[in-house]
Amino acid sequence: MKFAALLLFLILPGHVLAQDREFTLSAPDEIVQSGFLQHLLPRFSLKHGVRIKQVADGGDVAIGAEGLPVFVGLGTVWHVTQNDADGSSLFIDWLLSGIGKRTIAGFQPDGVPLFTAKIVVEVAIADIAFDGDPVQGQALALARCGRCHVVNETNRMNGMGQAPSFAVMRGITDWRNRFATFYVLNPHPSFTQVAGITPPFPANLPPAIVPIEVTQDELEAILAYVATIAPADLGAPLQNQ
Repeated sequence: MKFAALLLFLILPGHVLAQDREFTLSAPDEIVQSGFLQHLLPRFSLKHGVRIKQVADGGDVAIGAEGLPVFVGLGTVWHVTQNDADGSSLFIDWLLSGIGKRTIAGFQPDGVPLFTAKIVVEVAIADIAFDGDPVQGQALALARCGRCHVVNETNRMNGMGQAPSFAVMRGITDWRNRFATFYVLNPHPSFTQVAGITPPFPANLPPAIVPIEVTQDELEAILAYVATIAPADLGAPLQNQ
């Protein structure tokens, strides 16, 4: 009996502590009414012991049109923003993980999947005119991207062999999409921070290399510079993979 009481004492504090974590979440009516959150949120809470309270608006985590693109459904690319509430970063990381993506895809009322984590946003941004300064963009590209990619002749001997050059990527049919959303394409999420878009790195998972930090204005300048690059002549435009 004493052993059982001691075991209960050892187990309960951690359990109670985990259950004390809570954050709020808000989402548009079409998301709420679809039943998607009733599918998604309990699975996260069961896995991580973090309670999520749904609110009409202004949640610690907000699903909407701004922030980090996470999933697609109901004819919309859905984004998430977050504050520093306990557990909110863990939730974002879970959504972006393999199990989170499978959970998103697993919502299939009447056997029909309504959401997917596979995001294609080329149509939405293909005709955007980049207003940034291409001269500043060149300097930023060399400083932020040049340690892995050959940006131009200036660093042609410094890129990593497995990282495609800017000229090669400029020849991809959806190069605008690829450059504009590079921060969600592997391996960039593990070491890239875009101010106002990407969530902070989890405290227990710091980046393994010096992180890339860029603002939205700086990204616009890089895009303006990339638009001036002549695509590498590889015989035919590359298709997005």
